[in-house]
Formats: sequence, C-alpha cells, structure tokens
Amino acid sequence: QVQLVESGGGLVQDGGSLRLSCQASGRTDRDYSMAWFRQAPGKERVFVAAIGWRTGNTFYAESVRGRFTISRNNAKNTVALQTHSLKPEDTAVYYCATGTSAVVGDLSRYLYWGQGTQVTVSS
Repeated sequence: QVQLVESGGGLVQDGGSLRLSCQASGRTDRDYSMAWFRQAPGKERVFVAAIGWRTGNTFYAESVRGRFTISRNNAKNTVALQTHSLKPEDTAVYYCATGTSAVVGDLSRYLYWGQGTQVTVSS
C-alpha cells in the first residue's frame, strides 16, 4: 500500500504561481511513475503531468505545457508541481497519483491517490 499526501494549494491571483508537493510513503516502488491530475467543480478528473521515478521522463497535458513543471526528489519521496501563469480555468482540486510504471495520462492506470489540494485562481 502507498500513501500520498498533497500540500501547497491555496488562493492565488490570475498570473500567479504555486508549488504543489506530494509526499509518498509506504510501499513505494521506484518503477512507478508519479502524476498530477485535477478536477474542477462539476467536471471529470483530468491529467496534468507525470514523471517516471527512475527515469525522470516527463509528460504534460497540452493545457499546462510550458506553464507547469513536474519534478521529483527520490531521496525524500516527494513529487512537486511548480505552476506559473495560473489562469482561472486552472482552478481545481489537484490530486497526486501513482501505481503504474508507465508515464501516462490515463487515470485508470493509477492505483493510489491522495486526498487532493485545492487550487483557486481568482480573476
């Protein structure tokens, strides 16, 4: 079993930045990838970014490419999502996920999920 705890969400103005963090514990597997998804009110959960624990390979949704950066700290078992140039449409609950070796955006491939952290971007 793997436990994931997100932090770093908050309220920010249009054009601002936030750094989200995900702490992994339990039976973490270096062959797994780590990913961020988000879910806006009344909408489905969608992929944001993913990174391979071992390879460092990254994959981004087109909507955040160039604005968001995913990174990992293997020694601390943490994954970060640095966000820049935030827009009101980025408002959502952001979830950390793991449990697949593939660096993909298919949420059905991920076995473990955190509780989420709220990001609100005001216009």
